[in-house]
Amino acid sequence: MSKNKKHEVYAKLWSSIGLCMRAGKCISGEELVLKAVRSGKAELVIVASDASANTVKKFQDKCRFYKVDFLQIGTREEIGRSIGKRDRVVLAITDTGFAEMIRKHSENLSEVKDIE
Repeated sequence: MSKNKKHEVYAKLWSSIGLCMRAGKCISGEELVLKAVRSGKAELVIVASDASANTVKKFQDKCRFYKVDFLQIGTREEIGRSIGKRDRVVLAITDTGFAEMIRKHSENLSEVKDIE
């Protein structure tokens, strides 16, 4: 993938996450995201690529157990910037439509780590 195309895909991904936040369909912070996963409200969990190994494992395990899609993408700075906040390590998307849109954008990036 060319640098230009990759930049465009990332821009769409971060823009979609920002739109989701403005629509009130995005939760950030470890405890709130865990609560959303356990309660069945989370459709998709996004964890920063620079998150600690323990954080990644915790959310992968929870998502696998509760059958929630999981993506590991971007840095904590990029995630925070996309939602208009300071650095964020983890997000939960609570809307099916937004989750699907973000999944589609992420499919075009080879750096994305996900689980089913």
